[in-house]
Amino acid sequence: MAKKAVLDLKEVSHKRRLVFSGTVKFRADTVTLPNGRRATREFMDHPGAVAVLPVLPGNRIIFVRQHRYPVGEDTLEIPAGKLHSGADDLLRRVKAELREETGYTARKIKPLLSYWPTPAFANEVLHLYTAEGLTPGIAQPDEDEFLRVEILPFEKALRMVKTGLIKDSKTIIALQAWKIKLLEKK
Repeated sequence: MAKKAVLDLKEVSHKRRLVFSGTVKFRADTVTLPNGRRATREFMDHPGAVAVLPVLPGNRIIFVRQHRYPVGEDTLEIPAGKLHSGADDLLRRVKAELREETGYTARKIKPLLSYWPTPAFANEVLHLYTAEGLTPGIAQPDEDEFLRVEILPFEKALRMVKTGLIKDSKTIIALQAWKIKLLEKK
């Protein structure tokens, strides 16, 4: 019986084209497909981001509520921020975002996981962390950020995911990953 040939799935960049450059870039690159044809890949070129799940004693989670213009709603999210460059120091950014958005500082910060939020149209990598041993302080959000800090029991936050009251992907993924960590400790 003859072996089936394995198709190489890699797409090779042929021509790179910058469409827009702001805090993120948008590109429309021409690629050569595995079958030799050419296609255009439109995507957001993103430096990456960090987010942190701040956990208070009793498994209470610190969230920020803010208005998200693209979806036209107020969202409940964990603190997060875009990296300034791909070479940005992740731990430094996590500490800065936690302090800026919530006022809290953490004695212990640990990586939780990293993932691609939307690999079909962006190259962003989102790095999730947990923060414990928290000390309150005064929030110092960016001048264009308007946030309200909210503290919820972990189980209530999970119910809010289930009922659709929390829709933000990084928050949902962080809560689920934390739940897995808690189950592993049992």
